[in-house]
Amino acid sequence: MNTRLKFSAVLFTALTAVMATVSTASATPDAKPLLTNVRVGAHATYDRIVLDFTGPAPDGTAGDVVPELIADGSGKHVDLAGTYFYQVRTWTAAAHDDNGNATYTGSRKFETPSLSNVQAFAITGDFDGQLTVGLGYRRATWQSVTVLTNPTRVVIDIGV
Repeated sequence: MNTRLKFSAVLFTALTAVMATVSTASATPDAKPLLTNVRVGAHATYDRIVLDFTGPAPDGTAGDVVPELIADGSGKHVDLAGTYFYQVRTWTAAAHDDNGNATYTGSRKFETPSLSNVQAFAITGDFDGQLTVGLGYRRATWQSVTVLTNPTRVVIDIGV
């Protein structure tokens, strides 16, 4: 095979790979993280809440200590066990698909008796491309929010 044919074959292979990548990427332009599960776990120095997602990582995540939990949209107070409250907001995430079907079918509000400090969890918002959750806990302490991939999850740690 001459050099010109080899170059053409390599170029064709490269272009085919690029086009396949573009085609795959454009096939799911609206892909967003969808909540599928909520897990809790007690550790020696912290309580952990894990939000499991399908799809890509959220575009953004922020956690804030708040004086009370407020339901997104309605503005109503969310009654949750705890003296302190931590709100975690994720952008481009949801607990429902594009047809409005729940992707997370577990309880949207529950107590966490197996944890040392965190007393309760609630989904406080799921619309306009934001998923918001709240935690109630007993003692003032540190908090952290971490986004992990492969699989996609948001990890919330509250010191004990």
